[in-house]
Amino acid sequence: MNGAKMSQNAAQVNSRTLRVKMVLLGSSGVGKSSLATRFVTGEFKDAQPTVGCAYQTHVVSVNGASLRFEIWDTAGQERYHSVTPLYYRGAHAALLVYDISKRETFTRAQQWLQELEKQIIPDSTVVWLVGNKADLTQSRQVSAQEGQNLAEDRGLGFLETSALSGDHVNQLLLTVAYRVYELTCDQRFLSEWQEIPKVNLQNEGFFSSLPSCCRLGP
Repeated sequence: MNGAKMSQNAAQVNSRTLRVKMVLLGSSGVGKSSLATRFVTGEFKDAQPTVGCAYQTHVVSVNGASLRFEIWDTAGQERYHSVTPLYYRGAHAALLVYDISKRETFTRAQQWLQELEKQIIPDSTVVWLVGNKADLTQSRQVSAQEGQNLAEDRGLGFLETSALSGDHVNQLLLTVAYRVYELTCDQRFLSEWQEIPKVNLQNEGFFSSLPSCCRLGP
């Protein structure tokens, strides 16, 4: 793409709030929900296991553009495995999360990657390998070098984080946002997000048109 076209695309992107679908994948208990909460609130919350999928939003500014991250936090339990692909199809970004103190979660992250690769178009989704719970250094079972080697071998980004302390969490989100922005300007556009106007149904005569059996209140 030539420089003039790139500048034109960047100007169009900067003028809107764009939707970014980001999915968090990984075993139960690796801290996906706590990471998502850190992204959105900047605070730590020791979350209960996710049932099905949880959803949060957060806006990140990149080079004047507003990227509205729609964060899908998937359940890691095996019983939800069959429905998880419904959530990560069409994702612009995916975080493969494991717990550095539990090797089996690192192995499972590689299995998630194999399944994810069946659903995404190469070079169209930003995929990051995330070693969470980096504060548990005394209990480490997966070295940072192992994570880095896997990421380099599979063409992924890599970072270790701690949802508990907040270490590198903002760095992770901003790095992913910048990469999504680069892809957006370089080869495709994200859809524009628009807030749906609120409608006062009572003023619009909605309730008055309902039969008496369906109305609420006096």
